Amino acid sequence: MEKTITVLPGDGIGPEVTEAAVKVLQAIAKRYNHTFNLQYGLIGGAAIDACENPLPEETINACSQSDAILLGAVGGPKWDQNPSHLRPEKGLLAIRKHFGLYANIRPVKAIPALLEASPLKKEVAESVDLVIVRELTGGLYFAEPRKKTNDYAVDTLVYTRNEIERIVDTAFQLARSRRGKLASVDKANVLDSSKLWRQIVEEKKQGYPDVEVEHMLVDSTAMKLITKPDYFDVIVTENMFGDILSDEASVITGSLGMLPSASTREDGFGLYEPVHGSAPDIAGQNKANPAATILSTAMMLRESFQMETEAAAIEEAVFNVLNDGNFTSDLEIKGKRVLSTTEWTSKVLEELDSEFVSDSIMFSYV
Repeated sequence: MEKTITVLPGDGIGPEVTEAAVKVLQAIAKRYNHTFNLQYGLIGGAAIDACENPLPEETINACSQSDAILLGAVGGPKWDQNPSHLRPEKGLLAIRKHFGLYANIRPVKAIPALLEASPLKKEVAESVDLVIVRELTGGLYFAEPRKKTNDYAVDTLVYTRNEIERIVDTAFQLARSRRGKLASVDKANVLDSSKLWRQIVEEKKQGYPDVEVEHMLVDSTAMKLITKPDYFDVIVTENMFGDILSDEASVITGSLGMLPSASTREDGFGLYEPVHGSAPDIAGQNKANPAATILSTAMMLRESFQMETEAAAIEEAVFNVLNDGNFTSDLEIKGKRVLSTTEWTSKVLEELDSEFVSDSIMFSYV
């Protein structure tokens, strides 16, 4: 099979972790006789530096001609004082909006080898297996008007029925393929947008009688994610709430460096990226954890390319490396073997080259 992938390394550790992921993709192509045509583009701070635009037209054109997008990370203090239209994050928001990537999927699953690194007690974290489905192109981050003066600021929160219906359908379908339990998170005791959200979930649940639905307020959800995270199966929520809750949930596994994500639309086209940020404090030091980006490529193979066997091989390779006691510096585990980014990636490549990698699913959100 032949596929074209646009790689957007971005800022900070982005180039390092995407380089690791590309090496894994090349190994998969060789092992399974695929052709992955890779083309590179600029986004975020790197794009601002090069052409004073966080999402250049050349990048949009390249992505338009691709089957999927692999992104590293954007942002950093270098651009903190830039005017709002020249902030790296604007590029990320713009690419999601331009391609209609409304469904952000973030799986959070306990990893036995990393339970010691979790801030939660082992007995609390060990059975966690949840997915957060975040609406990605509407809500407070996109609506107008928005304005800031020295004396006041305005942001507008808008959701349309169509925007809510499509993400809720995505979440119901995902819950149906898992344990059949859906938590819809809102702030309906205060916000009219949340009242509409809750109303639409109630309407939609009639079409999914096999899925148990619970409405939860965002503040109580935040507490329960820490006290009883294994309570959740699939969580669906709006843009800002999903942004906050998914970052909170990500630390359960022990490190932001472990969690992949997918941003997709109805036709399967998607952007795949690690949950972590650009970590400018360790950029260029060969310390970054590439696992989340490598696992994001597995999500890409599965969700956009329907390459289940290949995705499972990557996931098993990653977890075999961890189970063998190989870690990066972000994982605080006593007696660990600390490897650099390139060393850890080489271990994954060795696993993929082994004849003993099976085709079992190790880290799937379905």
